Amino acid sequence: MKDGKVRIGLIGTGQIGKHHLDRYAKIPEAEIVAVCDIRDDEMARVAQKYNVPDQYHDYHDLLAREDIDSVDVCVHNFLHAPITIDALKAGKNVYCEKPMSWTYADAKDMYDTAQQLKKMLHIQLATIYEPETKAARRLMEEGYLGDIYYVKCYTHRRRNRPWVDGYGAKEFVNTKTSGGGTLLDMAVYSLGRMMYLLDAPEVLTVSGAKFQKIDMYEDRRKIGDFNVEELGVALVRLANGVVINLESSWAIHSAPPEGDCLLGSRGGVRMDPFTYFTTIGDMEMDGTFDLETANWRWHQCNPPIEAYDDSQKHWIWAQLGRVELLPTALYALRTAQIAEGVYLSARKGCEVSVEEINAAPGGFPAYR
Repeated sequence: MKDGKVRIGLIGTGQIGKHHLDRYAKIPEAEIVAVCDIRDDEMARVAQKYNVPDQYHDYHDLLAREDIDSVDVCVHNFLHAPITIDALKAGKNVYCEKPMSWTYADAKDMYDTAQQLKKMLHIQLATIYEPETKAARRLMEEGYLGDIYYVKCYTHRRRNRPWVDGYGAKEFVNTKTSGGGTLLDMAVYSLGRMMYLLDAPEVLTVSGAKFQKIDMYEDRRKIGDFNVEELGVALVRLANGVVINLESSWAIHSAPPEGDCLLGSRGGVRMDPFTYFTTIGDMEMDGTFDLETANWRWHQCNPPIEAYDDSQKHWIWAQLGRVELLPTALYALRTAQIAEGVYLSARKGCEVSVEEINAAPGGFPAYR
């Protein structure tokens, strides 16, 4: 890293890649020096728009460059593990889009490789950096929640499935490229946030189910080979005694649920809208907060908090040594373990143990 900048090669110039490039454009310390994609025409257009000097059709050629510090992986889920592992072995730090991978086994290979090679691996978990998450952390650390024992992870769309409902690519909705549906797309944000707040406790058991029941346009179903879940539900037991109730929907005939909640012996919080629930003077109280003003004050009085404004800024600043990198790879690994548990439990029709989850195969998840 020279001149206080991190030199980045970005692999994948699709929807997610463009979003990442937009974010890097706002970070002065980030320098995009190369992009890679198998679609040469789109890659050329993106490189011109973002003033990226070099383009590669084969990501191995990008990894061979010694002047690239880190790689940003923005490809389909089934390619996360092989490209990430190749990049780590090439001596690069790696930023990877969520989910960590399409199976727990492949995510574990990514995590273990980074640990063995002592390289940085960072997973995009945007909810960790939201003001609501910072506020919940402060309430926890100051004892306002007490002993946390129950967590709700609810991500909700009434009807907004990729591809079949009109947005996104068909690769989102079949196991050959995505590995799964809403559990790998949306639930990871809720679970990742809770793993951060709970300090990544080990998973003990998962009892889950998945569904695809709601009608869709048949031509879109056939073209996309839509065979992933639109609804995933689970009860997860963690080693610290906490139980997680998980519900994640791309499509469901229901009003929105509460969203993410942390519930403890002294109080509880709901993330959206951010609300604190407790009992004072033998009276139940619902409390609201001025997070906008609080977040402004935190930034004025504690400038290092800027490193936690978003995932990519944190990633860049951590590589420059300004802050310690949050262990998002561990949070994402636990999340992958839970998702794998839901799929395995749904197939078996019973609760599964962490030992069963850990034994699930990597590669193409045919049993889903």
